[in-house]
Amino acid sequence: VPVFLFVAAPYIRRYVAGGRCKSTARLEGKVVIITGANTGIGKETARDLAQRGKVIIACRDIAKGEAAAREIRAKTGNQQVIVKKLDLANTKSIREFAEKFLAEEKELHILINNAGVMLCPYSKTADGFEMHLGVNHLGHFLLTFLLLERLKQSAPARIVNVSSLAHHGGRIRFHDLHGEKSYNRGLAYCHSKLANVLFTRELARRLQGKFQRQVEFTANVLHPGSVYSELVRHSFVMTWLWKIFSFFLKTPCEGAQTSIYCAVAEELDSVTGQYFSDCKPAYVSPRGRDDETAKKLWSVSCELLGIQWD
Repeated sequence: VPVFLFVAAPYIRRYVAGGRCKSTARLEGKVVIITGANTGIGKETARDLAQRGKVIIACRDIAKGEAAAREIRAKTGNQQVIVKKLDLANTKSIREFAEKFLAEEKELHILINNAGVMLCPYSKTADGFEMHLGVNHLGHFLLTFLLLERLKQSAPARIVNVSSLAHHGGRIRFHDLHGEKSYNRGLAYCHSKLANVLFTRELARRLQGKFQRQVEFTANVLHPGSVYSELVRHSFVMTWLWKIFSFFLKTPCEGAQTSIYCAVAEELDSVTGQYFSDCKPAYVSPRGRDDETAKKLWSVSCELLGIQWD
């Protein structure tokens, strides 16, 4: 058995690594925002895209963000890697980030909604939203809303939302969105990842309906794979399991490939509203294809955030 494992190890690792983005597309003169790019797959996405164009790292921890940016600048030679404060658990911070960005940058070509929380003990955001729903869905929903006009003006533009295979286990519990009646942190994560899929589906539908040049403005969603990262830090058991089975998990660089693919691949220029995994289309759960739920979630999200997004 040990000999077999030794021989098979490279093949197992190759299988675990999954698809790679092969696009060599350049992003000169283009601006990319990546949320949560100070660590994990967000950082690796930023590292790759910084070899192509200007990258703005939007994250809560400025010190960690600056450390990541210094490392990326040193490795890529690109000095246009900028860190901006963004706390997705606070709508005031989201609005301040958007306001400053719009004042400083005249264009935005790619928005990658990457940041996320997972397996948090029950807690609420500054605005009273359950943490998973608030950060993973509502925070990015508001950010996209605030930056949408700049994206339109900069077309061709892309919105890339990072979801998860976990969306298969999710439901949108409109009767208890904030988990006040019952709460399971694993399921709360699944629910928020389903929300990412439904948001992307409804956003793509609305963009297609409004713009004749629809191929110039796309929104897609993805599963990065099971990645060895800090995302499981709130669970001692998952952290322990992740360490034991790290050989069978993607590295952050491998996990970033589908995000990079959705951001730059030329063959996706006119593809919108799709779900990807390992740099290719993937199966979406029936709940993730429910247009009525997607429309209702959109309406409820607007209501919770106090915005009108028609």
